Amino acid sequence: MKKAIILILVFGLNTNLYSQTAESFFKKGVEKEELKDYLGAIKDYNKAIEINPKVEEFYSNRGTAKEKLKYFSGAIADYNKAIEINPKDADVYFNRGIAKSKSGNNLDEIADYNKAIEINPKHADAYFNRGITKDELGDFQGALADYNRAIEINPKDADVYYNRGNTKKKLKDYSGAIADYNKAIEINPNDAVAYCNRGALKEEMEEHQGAIEDYNKAIGINPKYAKAYYNRGVTKFNIRQKNSGCLDLIKARELGYGLADKTVKENCK
Repeated sequence: MKKAIILILVFGLNTNLYSQTAESFFKKGVEKEELKDYLGAIKDYNKAIEINPKVEEFYSNRGTAKEKLKYFSGAIADYNKAIEINPKDADVYFNRGIAKSKSGNNLDEIADYNKAIEINPKHADAYFNRGITKDELGDFQGALADYNRAIEINPKDADVYYNRGNTKKKLKDYSGAIADYNKAIEINPNDAVAYCNRGALKEEMEEHQGAIEDYNKAIGINPKYAKAYYNRGVTKFNIRQKNSGCLDLIKARELGYGLADKTVKENCK
């Protein structure tokens, strides 16, 4: 999952009543956005912009609120206006890249991450998101380079190791992928998805017991993790534990995992 930066910015005090009134609406909008009242936040940002249409943050925060409501074209328009006012804010390019990604514009998205990195060469999240996009476009080596740079800047981000592990898996670098999943889990031991993906890779490497242990851990963290039940069920079938495997597959079906129904009907009669 790509990361977003919500620009909750603090203004310096201004003795001009005109600006203070705009700022008060902005602060109300920030408070509502933090409470996930995105429509309310947008209304307050609108009022701030009516009073003072020349403040970058009013548009950039309204853009993040619109993005949360999946109004991506509106978000992009607000980010465009923020950039027009201040073309040197790396985070606005970064957030515009995310909005473009969600609207299906991958190449323009990369251009925005490039610009964010140009302005701030230590923007770890921009490298991370650009890496995800490159991976989605099949540029696995480019993705690895971006993940590597993100880790250099911030070596404590579990998500980067996890995604780099996924890319290494696609490149058949299984030992490298396991090492990255291990690191992701070391940083965030409650990441059920990392356990599940490490389990799937272990199963692919025919380390069945290790796979089951990882699925157990994933389910322990998230007892409603349908994919982990499904994968554990398949692994149990592979080591001839049919009855127990069927129980897992049935549980996955109950939790709505798409492949489970067909697999149960074919194997658990």
